[in-house]
Amino acid sequence: MHIREILDSKTVACSFEFFPPKTDESSLELYNTVKELDTLKPAYVSITYGAGGSTRSLTHDLVVKLSREMRFPVVSHLTCVGSERDETEKILNRYVECGIFNIMALRGDIPSETLPQIQNGFEHAVDLVSFIRTKFPSMGIGVAGYPEGHHETPNRMKEMDYLKEKVDAGADYICTQLFYDNHDFFDFRERCTTAGITVPIVAGIMPVTSRKNMLRMSELALGTRIPGKLMRALARARSTEQVRNVGVHWATEQVRDLIDGGVSGIHFYTLNRSNATQKIYENLGVVTSADFETPPTYP
Repeated sequence: MHIREILDSKTVACSFEFFPPKTDESSLELYNTVKELDTLKPAYVSITYGAGGSTRSLTHDLVVKLSREMRFPVVSHLTCVGSERDETEKILNRYVECGIFNIMALRGDIPSETLPQIQNGFEHAVDLVSFIRTKFPSMGIGVAGYPEGHHETPNRMKEMDYLKEKVDAGADYICTQLFYDNHDFFDFRERCTTAGITVPIVAGIMPVTSRKNMLRMSELALGTRIPGKLMRALARARSTEQVRNVGVHWATEQVRDLIDGGVSGIHFYTLNRSNATQKIYENLGVVTSADFETPPTYP
């Protein structure tokens, strides 16, 4: 099933994101996390790449394994950075053979070290989207959106032009970068509508679980804004558990407000842990993702 079909339903599609494990111990931890979160019945899950595609083979192996063993659709990340067209085509052919038909098409993070020059690669995400749509028309394609703006595109109107190019090239839906102020998401959604972008928009949520985690994620997300009210609440916390409670409470209220605002989907960046996501579901009084029922409001 394509993710767009899921997002077109009358329920809020809740999904989870994982990254490929690099050790046997972390692999076991991840599978335990996936099994625990499977009880929440996610609409789908996605598997990321590392910077510069550094975990590319691990990602593909994990996508295939989960798609065979689990009940939910699996979305594989594909990035432009370090990717060659022929190699990408081989990857997509393997996915088709394994019955995997959902891709998140991204430019990808630029690693600190210099990568070899790719002669037949993709410069921008729109190039990858166009390639997939042309070569593999049966694929569902998601692309990234940035509620707080992309750090490389200070002109927010130009940013919308670039996003619309990706949609026009064949993207089926948009999944946003993490954010901590819902005003940023709702403003982003309005700007998308004004730009003529009508595909579903999924909100990316990452609960704060530690001060170190918050700072690191803000750096990786290149300047994610931490609202003053959240900073003050975290400053009052006196233990790691209290910090986690503050983060989960904040994320719970974000999700509640987003659902009331008619969001198409919520994408939880889990960091390969289950506790925070499970607690948010508990706080909202839901047992599984199917309990989030509200009609989508996009055109």
